Amino acid sequence: MPRKGENIYKRKDGRWEGRFIRQKISGIAKYSYVYGKSYSEVKKKLELKKTQCYQRTNVQSFIGQDILFKDICILWLEDIKSTLKESSYIRYSNIISTYIILLLGDIAINDIDYALLSSYVSELLSSGGTKGEGLSSKTVADILSVIKAILKYASRCKYEVDLSAMNVYVKQKNTPVKTLEVADYKRLIEYLLAEPNLLNQGILICAFTGIRIGELCALTWEDFSFDKKIIHVHKTMQRLQIPNGDRKTTIQITAPKSQCSVRDIPIPEFLIPYLNKLENKNAYILSGNSFNYVEPRTMQNHFKRILKQCNIENVNFHVLRHSFATRCIELGFDIKSLSEILGHANVNITLNRYVHPSMELKKKNMSKLSNLFTVK
Repeated sequence: MPRKGENIYKRKDGRWEGRFIRQKISGIAKYSYVYGKSYSEVKKKLELKKTQCYQRTNVQSFIGQDILFKDICILWLEDIKSTLKESSYIRYSNIISTYIILLLGDIAINDIDYALLSSYVSELLSSGGTKGEGLSSKTVADILSVIKAILKYASRCKYEVDLSAMNVYVKQKNTPVKTLEVADYKRLIEYLLAEPNLLNQGILICAFTGIRIGELCALTWEDFSFDKKIIHVHKTMQRLQIPNGDRKTTIQITAPKSQCSVRDIPIPEFLIPYLNKLENKNAYILSGNSFNYVEPRTMQNHFKRILKQCNIENVNFHVLRHSFATRCIELGFDIKSLSEILGHANVNITLNRYVHPSMELKKKNMSKLSNLFTVK
């Protein structure tokens, strides 16, 4: 017997079958079917198919009308929801509600052209943000990327879209990424070794593996293999906003940002004696138990206190990752190996984003030219 109103049955061959109304023609229902190995699998498939049919019906009802951009934004979000991680979906939702709908939402989609979008971008750069001081070129480029994705979606749905808007770009500044100077780097490491505790141990691990702060906070002792001398990185921790929730944010531990970020990192030999290994493999390495965790914001604040005690310039925790990559290059690391340790999709990301040779290294390389003209 199917559950009331669900139209889900178990077939004689052992499979489960669900049916839903695809459309109605002259009052007559036309059905489609989905199949699965379990009731729950079929129910999920049904919900997805019903959502897709609802979206198509909405899109078709708007075609030929002067639909507002905010209506397309909603349809686009629903269309991509099932393909995204929750964090990505929330990020896109926030960009749309904070920046896009406010200024472009009540404009008909066929009125959004090159001139209008260029003016919008200029306004964001000059006076955007809560303080009205302008947004960074990186933030505006992210917003523009979402707008273009929505316009492409609208075009696929047969709306009239002025494709000249796709030619609007934001020139991003090539800002050098900060790294710790070698002297500061050494002073920080000496302090961490002299003041052993779980949080300092975490900073030490980041300084010699280049893992991200979210990956560090999600590490448990189960992720360490001391026989093989590797750390298995396969989770990340982040604080996400909750749309329309009782609380504004919540902590979630999920898979990393991409499949390339799931990786095994060799533990440097000298570091092993300094790791305070616990018997409880489910315990978080930063808290020492499996019930409480240390979130990225707390770790960032602790890091800033350490910097102050070491008389080091106040920098973001992510600088440890930049510094690790830079020191590795200076020591002659193989770029491909380093790229995989950092969890990058290709070596170009490693070279362009994280590797910043010091002036000393540049001078050393330039001095090699002298050898060409040395009289022997």
